[in-house]
Amino acid sequence: MEIVETGLAGLKIITPERFGDARGFFCESYSRARMAENGINVEFVQDNHSVSAQVGTVRGLHFQAPPHGQAKLVRCGAGRIFDVAVDIRVGSPTFAKWFGVELSQENGRQLLVPVGFLHGFVTREPDSEIIYKCSDYYAPDCDGAVRFNDPAIGVNWGVEPGQAVLSDKDAGAPLLSELKSPFVWDGAPA
Repeated sequence: MEIVETGLAGLKIITPERFGDARGFFCESYSRARMAENGINVEFVQDNHSVSAQVGTVRGLHFQAPPHGQAKLVRCGAGRIFDVAVDIRVGSPTFAKWFGVELSQENGRQLLVPVGFLHGFVTREPDSEIIYKCSDYYAPDCDGAVRFNDPAIGVNWGVEPGQAVLSDKDAGAPLLSELKSPFVWDGAPA
């Protein structure tokens, strides 16, 4: 397993080892023991799977507030996405900074998104499948979002203005400046 630090405390790119032959490949996409060996001790309780049919579909930027904050381990099972996380931990030296990485079935990368980050992605291929683990159950009353194209964050999604395929929720999400973040940075890596 390869683990790459992103420069935002707790946010990591994880690439499991693959074993391939003429039939394809095998990989252990998640192992609590292997994660713990590498200092990652997140307890996951729910798996989610979404498919986005159209290229340019943006889902995010989402978060789930305490007491049901969610860490996520995100991977792409088919297709290709640009996955983004934004630090919204009040007091963090990287508050409102973002990091993005391409995830695909081919590259096998995963993004570990800690509690206290916004998360979203844009599809780069049709019928892209996103599979992710969550550290807490979905709680509708704790669900929140920030507008994906907030200029104060400045994510380069690679989608022409007005061309993003959005849900009504995402299209109407507030700006980060309109949100009182429920997360506080504790000074330690997540």
